[in-house]
Amino acid sequence: MTQRTLVGAINNALDIALETDPEVVILGEDVGINGGVFRVTEGLAAKHGRHRVQNTPLDESGIMGAAIGLAMAGMKAVPEIQFEGFLGPAYDQLVNHAARFRTRTRSAITIPLTVRVPVGGGIHAPELHSDSPEAIYAHHPGLKVVMPCTPYDAKGLLLSAINDPDPVVFFEPKRAYRSFKEEVPDEAYTIPIGEAKVVSDGDDLTVVTWGASVFQCLEAIDNQPDDVNIELIDLRTIYPYDLDTIAESVEKTGRCVIVHEAPRTAGMGAEISAAIQERCFLHLEAPVQRVTGFDTVMPYYKLELEYLPDAERIGKGISECLAY
Repeated sequence: MTQRTLVGAINNALDIALETDPEVVILGEDVGINGGVFRVTEGLAAKHGRHRVQNTPLDESGIMGAAIGLAMAGMKAVPEIQFEGFLGPAYDQLVNHAARFRTRTRSAITIPLTVRVPVGGGIHAPELHSDSPEAIYAHHPGLKVVMPCTPYDAKGLLLSAINDPDPVVFFEPKRAYRSFKEEVPDEAYTIPIGEAKVVSDGDDLTVVTWGASVFQCLEAIDNQPDDVNIELIDLRTIYPYDLDTIAESVEKTGRCVIVHEAPRTAGMGAEISAAIQERCFLHLEAPVQRVTGFDTVMPYYKLELEYLPDAERIGKGISECLAY
């Protein structure tokens, strides 16, 4: 076991994948000698060779197209897109080709592709560097979408993603990259894609969240009275998401608050809320609450923290749901 940050755990997972599987190849802007903009791939090119960890031009469509071609040829491609806003130029390749190829070829060809993307706000980055587009990619059949927030989960889920025969969008919350360390096994292990994690047990109310918002939810829960017991669920996988774990919790508590950074309208919170209503209607004691980002472009750094759901805003949502 080694104390690792989220960055360290992801680097360790990539190192293991490169070491144990000659079909794994990493590509992206500055991922080689520089180790990427967040230094997530630092040291990997020197250890495994620049033919395994390849720098690319500033061309997201080209990166994705090359990665898809590598995957079609039997490789396990792990492209890095420097920031989530830069997925836009690669959207056509990812959604119209990678996501559809299994269906298009009647499963004759699959696309073992893991697209690593730093995501989310809170680091005072410029425009196109702080968005949360997970709902966009969860909407497209053929893609899996993963967003871990802890080092342990990140390593296990990334190794699962790399070994998956189909394309996975692996979102990495930037706010959590170096915010804390935890013990992570040195050896390889996997966490199944599609399984949520119950972070804390409770029977008064369920909070569902993912990504860096997990930590703001923990703070909000800590600020509740001692006699309020809240169950916190970290979704970890955005699609396919673990409705069974959510429903089991909501049937127990009768109340639910969903928290995410992304804009409110058509966010994943709306999908989960609708699914809870369909599955748990007779168990609900209050309307499902959503605490989210706003329906605006992510503001620049002076207002960025006002945009992101914080412990105070989450606590208010919890209180209103409990009081209903």
